[in-house]
Amino acid sequence: MTDAKLPDMQAGWEAMCSNVMAGLSGLNMVYEAAGMHASLLGFCHESLILGDDLIGHALRCVRGIEVDDETPALDQIREVCLDGPGHYLGTSQTLSRMQRDYVYPATAGRKSPKEWAEAGAPDLVAAATARKQAILSERAAARFDPRTDAAIRARFAIHLPA
Repeated sequence: MTDAKLPDMQAGWEAMCSNVMAGLSGLNMVYEAAGMHASLLGFCHESLILGDDLIGHALRCVRGIEVDDETPALDQIREVCLDGPGHYLGTSQTLSRMQRDYVYPATAGRKSPKEWAEAGAPDLVAAATARKQAILSERAAARFDPRTDAAIRARFAIHLPA
């Protein structure tokens, strides 16, 4: 949770620090890990969606850095530094490790500044809002039987489709 009142930079840094530090300290269950604002006085669907990316990165931090017989890649260091281009960008191990070790966000943008500008400078919260609307427009896989669903809808203002 965060003390921020809306999904802004304060919310991002507070949520990331809280989740990473909780994970690194050894916690294995955290309530209010995403979506909560104003010291638990508010909730935001967009922050819940953005928290999905954030918690993925936090979990990657918790996983740590693997070191085994393969990861130092001494042969590859020799090949790149002494006999090769002097960088690792074209090696198969770099690509493999990026695919395995880097957390690619589902919502956050990864475009270059030029691509971002050409795409209309999309806003992260707007992307989360669009994702929220897409989620809420789909029928939920977990549902009540029709009679129970009708009784709940008669009593409460349910915003999800029947």
